[in-house]
This record gives sequence, structure tokens and C-alpha cells, in this order.
Amino acid sequence: DGVLDEDTVAEGLHRLGRSAPGTEYVYLNLSLSGRELSDINILSRYVHLQKLELSYNKINDLSCISHMPYLLELNASNNELTTYFGFKPPQNLKEVDFSYNQIPKMQDLSAYQALTKLLLDYNNIEEIRGLEKCRSLTHLSLSHNRLIAISGLENLPIKILNLSSNQIEKITALDSLKTLQKLDLSNNKISSLEGLEEHGLLEAINLEDNQVIAELRELEYIEELPLLRVLNLLKNPVQEQTDYWLLVIFMLLQLTDLDLKKISVEEKVAAVNKYDPPPEVVAAKDHITHVMYSVLQPQRIYDSTLPSLDAPYPMLVLVGPLACGKRELTHKICRQFNNFFRYGPCHTTRAAYFGEENRLDYYFVSQEAFDKMVNTGKFIAAYKYSGYRYGLGRDTVESIAREGLATCVHLEIEGVRSLKNTYFKPRYILLVPMNKEKYEGHLRRKGLFSRPEIEEAVSRVDMCIKLSEDFPGYFDAVVNTDELDDAFTELSFLIKAYLGL
Repeated sequence: DGVLDEDTVAEGLHRLGRSAPGTEYVYLNLSLSGRELSDINILSRYVHLQKLELSYNKINDLSCISHMPYLLELNASNNELTTYFGFKPPQNLKEVDFSYNQIPKMQDLSAYQALTKLLLDYNNIEEIRGLEKCRSLTHLSLSHNRLIAISGLENLPIKILNLSSNQIEKITALDSLKTLQKLDLSNNKISSLEGLEEHGLLEAINLEDNQVIAELRELEYIEELPLLRVLNLLKNPVQEQTDYWLLVIFMLLQLTDLDLKKISVEEKVAAVNKYDPPPEVVAAKDHITHVMYSVLQPQRIYDSTLPSLDAPYPMLVLVGPLACGKRELTHKICRQFNNFFRYGPCHTTRAAYFGEENRLDYYFVSQEAFDKMVNTGKFIAAYKYSGYRYGLGRDTVESIAREGLATCVHLEIEGVRSLKNTYFKPRYILLVPMNKEKYEGHLRRKGLFSRPEIEEAVSRVDMCIKLSEDFPGYFDAVVNTDELDDAFTELSFLIKAYLGL
């Protein structure tokens, strides 16, 4: 008949211990799950209970709990409750599970200030309310209800929040939940991740089956969350985007799990190499491209490998930031040592600056022509700088080698990285203006460069110096170009030493 009796209670009692006042030994826990109970009023006399398990019954009245002042945990899930906390509050009640009932609304819980965990899944609740005084609440679950908005959670110490399977459209009213660590908003109607950007303690976000999350740019709201490790975007249109998996990993490198799968170290490396590859990787890929296309061409003997296969073809590379004087110094060196060096102009897709001449400074070519040269193996090394392509042509070097001369070129640092992958063993001399203020003023006075180009050029001074310091021997020498005359004197001395003059 569903009425609880003493014998059934006796079967469920366990965990003998001291009563809360400490005056006697009593049973502290009672488990009565799945017994078809509807009337449990007999429990009014079990005043010492601390943990009560009543799940999977037919209970609709919990007034007997008013007589359990020491109760700490209550599980009344899977019953027929229509009332919400219909009993006098035990002073230290910490955990309550009212999932799978018929509760229509939440009411004021000001008297339940010790509550740390509240589970209300699978009910008929339409609004979150009454939790204002629950200053100990760290775990709240309201999945599978009728919520249409997030509210009533201001300044609570919630760490775990589950609002899955509702009708929520926006992530709002979470701003003050500064301790939030795990958030489940799966199976809702959320279209934007705006509202999550300030939650620096978030570790896991579940957004599965929100059919309107369609753009990868939404991830910008969570890319700065330092502790985020787990993200689930399954069953969202965003998954259909090209390179979705690697792009999400790249945007959120702190993740360890994506869409219920572990992210491997290899996948993180692949993502970085694809979307923001280290300069060495870019140079290596360029080198592989040129080797591959070169092998496909008719093979011939190169003058730059003669007269000896053991001694590398002599080449001098002057490297430095934009307009640091490397163009002028390169031409002066080739004039002074014209019995040894000839200047080898690179090909480039950029337009000529004022004062530059085609074939004398660069070969200025179209992007189409440059790509054709790549595909026919015409380059020894190529690189990209400031949005334009540059390449050192094999025919350029070969024509100088046929004259019995060494090649002198000037490159950006990207070109050095690419050239270092080849069989050539040049002497690399770093030309760098040590006085950055003077260098910046020089760039502005030239009137050829935009503000971003000037800022980038000045920043590369430090980058070049750091590279030289971090990798001793990366450059054979470093020359200060604050005064070009002094720089030329030092450069001439170095080259004479190299040539044994």
C-alpha cells in the first residue's frame, strides 16, 4: 500500500555512529530506494539521520524531514513531488537532489544557507529564483526544465552549473559568477558565446547541440580563458566549416579535449604549423617546395658547384631590417671588390621604391610570373615579407658563377632562414642600426613607408639582435649601421679578412 513500516526502515538503516549531540550511538544513514513508497511519515521519529536516500518511489510529501535537524544529504529524485522544500529546514542541510519530479517553480531558500549542492533536473521549472541567500551553493543543476533565460544567480559561489536541455537563447547574467569552473549549456538555442569572456576559472564548457552556433569567430569570446581545457561543440553548424578541427585547436591551444576526443600533441603542432608556423617551419616548407620543383626539371651541372664539390660556392649575404643601409652597402662592396663579387638581385612581387631600378636592385615581377618561377624550380630560396614574395633565382647565381665570381646579395631575415636550408654555405653579416630612435627618424624622413611598416621595421631590430644573441654563430658578424661610412669601413675589413687580403 506504499506506507513505510518499521521493518522496512530497519532493512535500510546503516552506518552506525555517534549522534550529533554525541550522547549515544545511532544509525546515521537510511536508504529506501525503489520501494514503491508513498507515505513515509513514520520517519518523523528518526531524528538523528544525517543522510536519507528516497529515490525511485512515489512520494509527494516530505514534511517528516522537519523533524530531522541534523540531516546533511537528501536524495528524493524520481518521485512525485510537486512542492519545493516542503519541510522545516535542517540547519546544516548541504546536498539535495529533487531531480525527476513534477516541481513547477522555485521558491525562497533563504533558510537553507548551508546548501552546497542542489539538483533539480527533469522538472517543470520556468525561472531560477529564491537562491539569493544561498551563499554556500557551489553546484546547481537545472537540466531538462522550461527555462528560457538565465537569471537569479547573482554573486553566488557556483563552480558547477548545468542548464542543459532548456530553451535558453543567450548567455546572460553569469557575469558575477567569478568562481564558475564547469558550465553545461548543451541542447539549448544559444547563438553566441558572448558573456563567457570574463570567466577566468572556467575549465569545461559543453555547448553540444546548439544548432545556431555557426561562426568560428564566436570562439574569440573564450580564447583568452587560461584554464579552459574541455570544450564540446558537437552538433553545431560550426563543425561544418573547413579545417574546423585544427582551427579550433589553434585558436584554443590550452584545450586538452575537444568534442569528447583527446587532443594529441601532434595535432597541436599541426595546428600551429598550419595557421602560425614558426619561421623555421616556413623556411623548411619553402625549401622543400624548391627542391621538389627543381628535381622535376631537366638536370644539369651547375657552375655554383664547381670547380670543387668539397669547397662550397662563395656567397656573401648582408641581412638586416628595412632600409637599414644594406642596399647601399651591398653595391659599394661589389664596386670595391669587383674582382671577387657580383651583386645578385632577387625577384620580388612588390613595386619599386623611389630610386630603385629593375634588374639593378631587384627583378620586379608579377605574382603570376613569380608563381611560375616557383613551379619551374627557378629559385634557390624564397620567402615572404610584408605581404610580398621574394626569391633568389638560380639563374642569377649561376650567371655570376660562370664569370668565376662570388655572389653578393641582401636579404631579410626570412630569406636567411630559407637559404640556410640549402647546400650553399654563405657568409652571413647582420647589418643593424643600434640607435632605434635615429633609425625610426630615418625611415620617416624617407617618406616611403606607412606607420605600421615603420613600427614593424623598428621592432625587427630587437628581433635580429636577439636572434644573434640566442644563437651564437647564426651570423658570421654583426655590423652597426648607425653611420654608413663607419659600417662600410668595418664591412670592408671583414671581407678582406674573409678573402685573405
